[in-house]
Amino acid sequence: MSHAFSTLDELGDGYGFRKIRAALGVSAFGVNALVYPPGYEGFSHYHDMQDELYFVHRGMVRVEVAGETRDLGEGGLFHAEATTPRTISNPFDADAIVFVVGGKDGYIERDGHLTDPKPDAERLASFVH
Repeated sequence: MSHAFSTLDELGDGYGFRKIRAALGVSAFGVNALVYPPGYEGFSHYHDMQDELYFVHRGMVRVEVAGETRDLGEGGLFHAEATTPRTISNPFDADAIVFVVGGKDGYIERDGHLTDPKPDAERLASFVH
């Protein structure tokens, strides 16, 4: 297929991941949307090979990386190399929508890991649809 259209609403409802790549036939890179509720505490995670670029579409998020904390509003961007642990949260009072694009010389299968899997694995499982 040479092109595809969709909306976030067509890709799911409620909070959590919206899997964009497969739904639109993207093969050159990974891409998802994260829909965070107000007050959502994100997961510290890293990847084996996949760099990620985060784009705040709606609301605000808090990024914690390498001892630095930064709040990003709509239009905010954050890039992390694969092995850099990072946490993206929404401690604010409104929903947040973040687009995440990842890859390493093209698309890489899921290679993410929780930094602290014991307390976060169950929460993550309920967040990923």
